[in-house]
Amino acid sequence: MALGGNPIFNGKNFRGATQAPRVPQAPYGQAQYGQQPYGQQSFGRAPGQVMDPQAGYAQQGMTSEQLQQMYNQPAAGPADTGRMTYDDVIVKTTACLGVLLAGAAVTLFVSMGLASILMIAGALGGFVLAMVNTFKKQPSPALILAYAGLEGLFLGGLTRVLDLAYPGVGLQAVVGTLSVFAVTLLLFKSGKVRATPKAMKFFMIALVGYALFSLVNMVMMLTGLTTEPFGLRSGIIGVVIGILAIGLAAFSLVMDFTSIEAGVQAGAPQRFSWTAAFGLTVTLVWLYVEIIRVLAILRGED
Repeated sequence: MALGGNPIFNGKNFRGATQAPRVPQAPYGQAQYGQQPYGQQSFGRAPGQVMDPQAGYAQQGMTSEQLQQMYNQPAAGPADTGRMTYDDVIVKTTACLGVLLAGAAVTLFVSMGLASILMIAGALGGFVLAMVNTFKKQPSPALILAYAGLEGLFLGGLTRVLDLAYPGVGLQAVVGTLSVFAVTLLLFKSGKVRATPKAMKFFMIALVGYALFSLVNMVMMLTGLTTEPFGLRSGIIGVVIGILAIGLAAFSLVMDFTSIEAGVQAGAPQRFSWTAAFGLTVTLVWLYVEIIRVLAILRGED
């Protein structure tokens, strides 16, 4: 994929996928399909020899009608040659989101206590599988779908907890996530937003700073150094940091789109459409969590 793209895509082996499959070469001196053996005539005929078109086709194992049908067939597309297409990415991403929604639905039909346990289990399990899928050289559909299911448990439990405290916040977060995704995609397709090297450097610096702040905030919450529901992310500071995080997640979508576009144009193997779907799912999960957290902070200040 593109250099400097989403870290999930880095390290994947896309080399050798930019060319169509090579035609097998026959041993030296032997004929390939449609060719005469080395040293024999390919055109014309020997003196006194009568050319029979039907016999010529029969020697190649094809009749004139079969040859005409072969010529009339459309050229092989990316799907026919085993290359990744945008349709592949859409289908795989839809499958991941479908499994994620199924996992989230589970938390709606269990008790509140069990939903909280499932939320924690989903968060921990999802983190582990996210690391496994990120560093695997070859994508594993089973592990990617398992990650989506665990994240569904996490998001479902989180939404139920916050929606109980702030009714309606879950639906608002869903609408917000879809809106940011749609706007980002339109801006990317129009060429107004691109993952330039300068933007990538700024993104990485901001991401490292945000990750460090989140780690400190989590430690302070677990040790009781702060009693606020969201730790240091409360009040106006929490809203500002949340808006920054939403911006980072939105730019991560741009990186995903850039990597997917590069993979399709380079003729990446079809199996890497699962990698693209995984990257989009990770980013959408992150975006949803940031949006629902900002909404909860704002509702808590009312």
